Amino acid sequence: MLAYIIRRIFQSIFVLLMVGLVAFSMFRFVGDPVENLLGQERTQADIERVREQLGLNDPFAVQYMNFLGRAVTGDFGVSYRQGREVSTILAERAPATLELAGVSAMLAIIFGVGLGVFTAIRRDGFMANFIMTTSLIGVSLPTFLIGILLIYVFAVELGWLPSFGRGEVVQLGWWSTGFLTESGLRAIILPAITLGLYQMTLIMRLVRAEMLEVLRTDYIKFARARGLSKRAINFGHALKNTMVPVITVTGLQIGSIIAFAIITETVFQWPGVGLLFINAIQFVDIPVMAAYLMLISVMFVLINLIVDLLYFAIDPRLSADSSSREH
Repeated sequence: MLAYIIRRIFQSIFVLLMVGLVAFSMFRFVGDPVENLLGQERTQADIERVREQLGLNDPFAVQYMNFLGRAVTGDFGVSYRQGREVSTILAERAPATLELAGVSAMLAIIFGVGLGVFTAIRRDGFMANFIMTTSLIGVSLPTFLIGILLIYVFAVELGWLPSFGRGEVVQLGWWSTGFLTESGLRAIILPAITLGLYQMTLIMRLVRAEMLEVLRTDYIKFARARGLSKRAINFGHALKNTMVPVITVTGLQIGSIIAFAIITETVFQWPGVGLLFINAIQFVDIPVMAAYLMLISVMFVLINLIVDLLYFAIDPRLSADSSSREH
């Protein structure tokens, strides 16, 4: 097990280096930041001076190594647009995105697993068929359209919930939270549903498919023959063996929630790092774009590593196979 963890950590570091290299290479083609930093009265001497200050005249390999060296210490440079430390800007915006992603993931997992188990156990019932039919909406409709529809119904027509913004927030040290205010709680409802709906339907359909497959196996039939209760069979045996592939997809979807919060944050003007990234693209703010992609990559890698380790806790057969290979 220890050898496996060490191997996965080295693989994760290699993935992060490759992602950083690809991202940093792509930024060379999105435009020249000097064009946005200087006004129209600029001279060629001004352009050369700014390029030298930003290190843009250095070779690509030197720029990339300097970026990695600073990123390890949490220094992502200075924003070309705001003239402030990128780490400070991200610290201000991160709480909004993490709270939105956390609520969305919680909704997706709780309702996805719960409805998946329900539709598998009651697969011939009217309610189960109704849930499966309506779940196609979450799979087929794009995220931005779902957000617009929710805004139109609950904000414009009914006037129950706000259509944009984060509401009133409370500062707890460096963390700003909207969970402690009524307007903050009301503001997060529509974005969280919009962001988590696709993941919820995907998890639900996967749990249902895996649950139905497990319920057909011989050991479940043997458990029924022994006279075990339906509750013990469904939740003590079937659900546990269903969770291995579900954890894989769920882990990836949680990473996707954070990565693809860009669309939801844009629709609802949610002041998170996703909206910050969109604005950075418009102004060719390379330090902000690079820092954002590196942070998203770190989150994906950490989530995948945690998912891999959870396999050993859920399925003892994996631990046995790993031990036999080591011996």
